[in-house]
Amino acid sequence: MTHKDVLEKSADAAPEAPKTAPAVTGARAETVVERRLRMTTYPASPGRSGHDTTDAGGTPAAHADHDEAARAIDAARSVLATEERSLRQLAASIGAPFAKAVGLLAGLEGRVVVTGMGKSGHVARKIAATLASTGTPALFVHPAEASHGDLGMITRADAVLALSNSGETAELRDITLYAGRFAIPLVAMVGRASSTLADAAEVALVLPPIEEACPLGLAPTSSTTCMLALGDALAVALLHRRGFTPQDFAVFHPGGKLGSRLLRVEDLMHAGADLPLVDRNASVADALMEMTGKRLGCVGVRDTDGRLAGIVTDGDLRRHMSEGILGRNIAEIMTAHPRIIGPRALAVEALHEMNEGGSRRITVLFVVDEGRPVGAIHLHDCLRAGIA
Repeated sequence: MTHKDVLEKSADAAPEAPKTAPAVTGARAETVVERRLRMTTYPASPGRSGHDTTDAGGTPAAHADHDEAARAIDAARSVLATEERSLRQLAASIGAPFAKAVGLLAGLEGRVVVTGMGKSGHVARKIAATLASTGTPALFVHPAEASHGDLGMITRADAVLALSNSGETAELRDITLYAGRFAIPLVAMVGRASSTLADAAEVALVLPPIEEACPLGLAPTSSTTCMLALGDALAVALLHRRGFTPQDFAVFHPGGKLGSRLLRVEDLMHAGADLPLVDRNASVADALMEMTGKRLGCVGVRDTDGRLAGIVTDGDLRRHMSEGILGRNIAEIMTAHPRIIGPRALAVEALHEMNEGGSRRITVLFVVDEGRPVGAIHLHDCLRAGIA
């Protein structure tokens, strides 16, 4: 037997290798969190019993994209519905502690120092900004930085508003102790009444038991929304308590679209040589020349003492048009006691005054200071300034 025959015979006699599945690399067990996410379902949108999984192309990829879009929409609606329920619970829970907190903060000589860690810290920053912009001096102090020198920013004339859903945030310990040591009022915004922070506070604003919108129940969602809303409620209640006015608001908001709405009438009005005025003994012809030259579509009529007696518009002239109209006295056709506004009023108030008359809306307001005309503001002036 040749060497070749031996090799072939050995190969024929060798047992067949068992067939095994290819090795899977990188495989691991599914975690509890992954399984919960995979098993999570959301309620179908109102009016839809299921999702249409067909499209013009009818491809599997198109079906998958449609399902993913529908799932995202359902998830968003579920989150908003959950947070809406939480806000309703919060509104129903408002009571004496809230009123006490407002009274405490309104009576401060200093500022409201708002603090919080993590997501509560982000909410605290916004609350501090809202308080400051609505007439309650406030600032945010980061609790970790407070432990390294920023406690010096808090004075005995201040109060601390501390946010913590658990009420056990370790980073708030030093601020809490500092407030107690120097008799600085502490208001807590917490999710648990039986917590260290709530026990240390002079006033505890406790959130009602609410469901987080996160399907895992872990990420702060409904709780931070409620804290944010409760902060807004405090700011607005303090605004009312202080008698904060739109004019006060304008001082803190000079820029942007909001700033344009807070411009004053004196910032936009036509004054001096641009103001159309005649004396009450002037003729209609004189008034028409003044009106045409100043191009506001009206003219003011002054008494002998310089006070505004009335106003004549181009519409008044058309309504009184007759033979000999130009020789008549302007006081005969003027509108006495016209609508007026002060120079320090907000321009948005002037716009409201122009539109307030229903069918008798006007386009020009005379600006009067102590009865004397000092300017005029036109509807177009407001529109050009972005006030609408």
